[in-house]
Amino acid sequence: MGLRLKLTQITLEDISGYIKGYRWYSSKLDWNKLRPMILKRIEKRAEDYPIKGMIPVAEDVIINRARLFEGVSTLLRHYPIKACKFCPELYIGKEGHLIKTCHGYRRHIKNQVHHWVDGALNDIIVPVEAFHLNKFQDIIKHDQRFDFDRIPAVLELCSQAGADIFDQTLHSFGKDSVSFDVSTSPLELAYLAVQTLKAWEDMREGVQKLLLVYPAKVCKFCDEVHVGPSGHKARLCGVFKYETWRGTHFWKKARVDDLVPQKIVWRRRNQDPLILLDKGRNMYGHAPAVVELCVQAGAHAPSKYACIMKANGSSPTLH
Repeated sequence: MGLRLKLTQITLEDISGYIKGYRWYSSKLDWNKLRPMILKRIEKRAEDYPIKGMIPVAEDVIINRARLFEGVSTLLRHYPIKACKFCPELYIGKEGHLIKTCHGYRRHIKNQVHHWVDGALNDIIVPVEAFHLNKFQDIIKHDQRFDFDRIPAVLELCSQAGADIFDQTLHSFGKDSVSFDVSTSPLELAYLAVQTLKAWEDMREGVQKLLLVYPAKVCKFCDEVHVGPSGHKARLCGVFKYETWRGTHFWKKARVDDLVPQKIVWRRRNQDPLILLDKGRNMYGHAPAVVELCVQAGAHAPSKYACIMKANGSSPTLH
């Protein structure tokens, strides 16, 4: 009863004291006056881009990318890889495995043995492309999709960060080191593997820093990447069968793996059989394809991959 009396004693002046700090908005706004102010604020914010402190980061990403491609290309001459003919499965070795994880072309089948063919550079470093935009480009419409070039998403991110992606000195920086040919010794290959793995990690770390400043989007259903504050309107997504290629993208915030896919592969350890069998699929280890290639060439994998590589794990041959 006493609480009710106290509530009735609260006056409108007391209530106004509580809401004094709040701002009241009216639905009758003069947008003609607000629009110039908003546009001016956007133009002012655009003057701060690109951020000068992030330009060296973007240039380092381009340099490490060149070193990565050069190193992987050389290692593939000595360490062949196998790719499945019908699905994106990849295996680092002369022969493939017998693990039944093939889902066929367009996922028409599942749980089948892979059909192995010789792999290439694009199988281990998955290409991810995006539209190359101007500095103040509006949202790309569907009928404008052929008016813009498609370039690697990492380079587009570096371009928007202020780096000159057409500067050949950045792309050829990785080729200025020791020249590696087919007759490279195991010691030189091990050194190259260490440098290649370092370039891989440094590039991913640089992309992570750039994504904290410059936004990028990825489609939830088809992995289309767009570097910029908002996605494009090109209807290229086939989410539903009735939409085929006319579907619109469902954009979400992109991560490093969306721009630089790791391509996880099965790995054979010393305790495993010469050819991985399907019955041991729960015991075998995994690793990103670039990491596994460099490890086989003599590099040491970073400790953050130890949990998935299972170096000291048991083997199905022991049971």
